[in-house]
Amino acid sequence: MQILVTGAAGFIGAAVADRLLARGDSVVGIDNLNDYYQVSLKRDRIARVEGQGTNRFRFIEADFSDEDALNRALENVAIDRIVHLGAQAGVRYSIDNPRAYLHSNLGGHLEMLELARQRELGHLVYASSSSVYGGNESVPFAVDDRVDHPMSLYAATKKADELMSETYAHLYRIPQTGLRFFTVYGPWGRPDMMLWKFTDRILKGEPIPVFNHGEMWRDFTYIDDIVSGVVAALDNPPADDGSAKAGGSTKPHAIYNIGNHKSEHLMKVIGVIEEACGRKAEVEMLPMQAGDVPRTFANIDAIANDLGYAPTTSIEDGVPAFVRWFREYHGV
Repeated sequence: MQILVTGAAGFIGAAVADRLLARGDSVVGIDNLNDYYQVSLKRDRIARVEGQGTNRFRFIEADFSDEDALNRALENVAIDRIVHLGAQAGVRYSIDNPRAYLHSNLGGHLEMLELARQRELGHLVYASSSSVYGGNESVPFAVDDRVDHPMSLYAATKKADELMSETYAHLYRIPQTGLRFFTVYGPWGRPDMMLWKFTDRILKGEPIPVFNHGEMWRDFTYIDDIVSGVVAALDNPPADDGSAKAGGSTKPHAIYNIGNHKSEHLMKVIGVIEEACGRKAEVEMLPMQAGDVPRTFANIDAIANDLGYAPTTSIEDGVPAFVRWFREYHGV
């Protein structure tokens, strides 16, 4: 198959492209290489994918949220399926930069839906987020839970993407799978995420900001486990048979959580980072940030039962793997 991967220079996108190429697929990667964080890291990820030495990977620098730019980029390019991972990420960034989310997350998702409709593609897999659960007090979070009360604009755009996909599945019978990712981490991760920031500051001897006075829990999911879930979803488009899918749709549209099914206390995670770094952290306790939630915890029964998803990496293994990569990448 030839698969379009959006956000191909991103953390998850590059890892998915790597896995697809390794198993023999062809990949067309598209990314606008914006400067939300350092572009050099994005280029290094693409170079890593290209380093496989295969002629089955093609990278296109373009804004997939721009209809004209997307059409020019993909003119005469054959595509069988889409893995749509590109988006404006970050809960906190959405507080100050809301229009970036309107353009990329809503406009970009619409362009992928239209591309799938016009080309009658076999499957569209897209990234949603655990942020859609907001302050859900019922744990672990299940795909059948109500998600009507987002606590950030980022979360609202991801919920909107799910609704748009449901509409297109209904109107045009496009097979789609939405994946609610839970705190993805690992080598080649994002500089705006907690694990990167804490590792960087601890190694530099700088204080780390710990919000909600440390009373935070997250379902940390290692990148290799995430990629396994994405690929399993890609290979199993939901059937248009009228049966209820994960998430409740009777159209060819399923929604799954991809997590580690274990909610870790933040202070425990800091301890694992300290051990991996070989030094103690200077901790600055702070109140909860706007738009943040105290806990995430994924119920993964649906994706385990339907697709055989079974995460294997604990934070005790995954965090040191990240720290080793971080030190090697930065030469520290």
